[in-house]
Amino acid sequence: CATVVHAPCSRAWPRCGVGRAWPGWGTVSDATLDYEAEYNARRAVPEHPAILARWAEASSAVRTRLPCRIDLAYGPDPGERLDWFSAPGDAPRPLLYFVHGGYWRTLDKADFTFLVPALQELGLDVVLVNYGLCPRVTVAEIVAQVRRGLAWTHAHAAGFGADPGRLYLAGHSAGGHLVAMLLATDWAAEGCAEVGTALRGGLAVSGLYDLAPLLGTTINVEARLDAVTARELSPLFATARVDVRLAVAVGGDESAEFHRQAEIMATSWPGASGPHVVAGANHFTVLDALATPGGPLHRRLRNLCA
Repeated sequence: CATVVHAPCSRAWPRCGVGRAWPGWGTVSDATLDYEAEYNARRAVPEHPAILARWAEASSAVRTRLPCRIDLAYGPDPGERLDWFSAPGDAPRPLLYFVHGGYWRTLDKADFTFLVPALQELGLDVVLVNYGLCPRVTVAEIVAQVRRGLAWTHAHAAGFGADPGRLYLAGHSAGGHLVAMLLATDWAAEGCAEVGTALRGGLAVSGLYDLAPLLGTTINVEARLDAVTARELSPLFATARVDVRLAVAVGGDESAEFHRQAEIMATSWPGASGPHVVAGANHFTVLDALATPGGPLHRRLRNLCA
């Protein structure tokens, strides 16, 4: 492995190729950091209720206006549902599989429907995926669910007018973590090698790639991670299995830890770029850069899909 020096954290991060893990790493730990303050995004953004209300209002309007297939079951769990928004235009169309955030324990695919019109402007069919929430299910089970959802989406793409050979991923917060885990999936071992070959790229926004810092926070009351599962479910310690580009983004006003996570991922993951910093954006308003045609993340996704 070559070495990428990450000066702000005073350590070097190895860069490895696809199919290689990052051996011998340890999680950066700083006893002086208040990890609760660093990772509790709602506490850090007191105006988050107004932002979530704005998302809900905009999403409701989109769901009323645009044709869509709602709550398609991709598995047996009641959380295993997805919504499919077919873009205007001739088939077959490329497809974006969007994974919502909420620290694996809150929010719903419906809350992110406001993103659909801008994504459809790129000619993309849009699939918004739900999953079971912690503590009813574990984070490991959620990873397995979004894998099933992606395999189901690939299997049904042609029937809905989408191109099963052109799948893109995007996710926010915990959804960014899940996007990375999808790219760390051995799809051949899952019996779905064709899914891995169909993936064309990903966008991870304000994601979590090293889960160990969450262990002592209130987030973990419901996530129920321990030292072993935190490492097993951290993309930074996984093997990159899919050789595609991954754009890593973060809001300029997010905490130092979110910036650290984005920088480590962008400089260490094969095919990753970034971190792409959205100036003036917090953990929630960063999505405005994707929801607005011509916004920084909208342009980034356009380039990814080109």
